Amino acid sequence: MAEESEEPTKSFVIFGRDVAQIPCFRNSFLYGISGGIGIGVLTFLGTSRTHLSTHVGFGSFFCGTIVYWMSCRYQWSARRFEQQQLREAMRRQALYEGTDVEKELDLKSA
Repeated sequence: MAEESEEPTKSFVIFGRDVAQIPCFRNSFLYGISGGIGIGVLTFLGTSRTHLSTHVGFGSFFCGTIVYWMSCRYQWSARRFEQQQLREAMRRQALYEGTDVEKELDLKSA
């Protein structure tokens, strides 16, 4: 008998919640960090002022993360709502299949 060894999954927990389970969390921070570093470096190359470039880099990290988070969560919520509507329509279709109600609905939709 071969025993399957399961490796424990590494997770990052903040305030008792696994952030790997939060939709859009990972991408928001990755885009925010990369954008902040990129804009901070470009600001430093353009001005040669370290203090200003760190402030601009951190500000762009913060704003980029928040903007991407809001955009991603809006799209995620819209897709989830559409999926719920589709699931309900499929349930009703299966329920009414082969009945007079289905024929009436087909006539109304045509």
